[in-house]
Amino acid sequence: MANSNLPRRIIKETQRLLSEPAPGISASPSEENMRYFNVMVLGPSQSPYEGGVFKLELFLPEEYPMAPPKLGRICLDILKDKWSPALQIRTVLLSIQALLSAPNPDDPLSENVAKHWKSNEVEAVETAKEWTRLYATGA
Repeated sequence: MANSNLPRRIIKETQRLLSEPAPGISASPSEENMRYFNVMVLGPSQSPYEGGVFKLELFLPEEYPMAPPKLGRICLDILKDKWSPALQIRTVLLSIQALLSAPNPDDPLSENVAKHWKSNEVEAVETAKEWTRLYATGA
């Protein structure tokens, strides 16, 4: 683990993530690249995603904390226009977990899923439960 070229802030955030993990979230840096994290977020209880384990890859760009972490295709305002250097990796991961509890169909990754959610939320929730069972539980 070569910490020597990492900014002190990243080292401190990483240490905190490892020593004080947020409930239902684990994030560990890669030994080859300490800016790359393997993340697991448990589906929140009483959500359509309960029982699911969601694996994410998080990368801290050179500009971090002036630029947000990179997390693939997730529609979350703090990863876009609402980013602030005051936010931390932990905040981003907690926000993703909260998004699973309260999806936002007004800022969708998939227009079709958002339309389904808005037109028939009960059916969309059942679809989310089924997809969680099929793709995020190892069942």
